[in-house]
Amino acid sequence: MKITEKSKILEIVEECPQLEEVFKPYDEIIGKCVMCHHLFDTLEEFCSSNNLNKEVLLNKLIEKI
Repeated sequence: MKITEKSKILEIVEECPQLEEVFKPYDEIIGKCVMCHHLFDTLEEFCSSNNLNKEVLLNKLIEKI
């Protein structure tokens, strides 16, 4: 799977369920469940709306594939 900033979180965890563990720590960082509130966001939308560094998240996801 090729993950980009335009990839939707749902598509990422659907294709690679093990990547859900990368998103889990973000629940505490943003103060809400990522899988509950941002499943249909792209990585870019998720990071932008929560003031997160998208390159850091993208690299974490790519490392786990």
